[in-house]
Amino acid sequence: MNDPGRQDGDRKNFHGTGNDGFACGHCSREVLPLVQGSYRNHCPACLWSKHVDVVPGDRGSDCGGLMEPVKLTGSSASGWKVLQCCTACGFERANRVVLDDPRQPDCWDTLVALGAENS
Repeated sequence: MNDPGRQDGDRKNFHGTGNDGFACGHCSREVLPLVQGSYRNHCPACLWSKHVDVVPGDRGSDCGGLMEPVKLTGSSASGWKVLQCCTACGFERANRVVLDDPRQPDCWDTLVALGAENS
């Protein structure tokens, strides 16, 4: 998907703009779109998401189960990711941690707690 003529919001697999706000299915908090134009697929407060994609952004999954954060992976050099597992079907996906969003970065305390669970 490295098409130089496309903007992030124009990726062919995106549904909508790819950077849409939503209400968290786990904690009910309002999740705002990212300021820098990428897209967020997990709640910055609790790190949960919903299994709606086959390919990130396509909204092609019929599952709809909640994706539980189970592990913090990566490093400060390579970039942190939250590994999530669907509570309905067991599907796993790693999602990039968002620390640089000025309005709603991922909660540092929640990330630290998740990392501590796995050490």
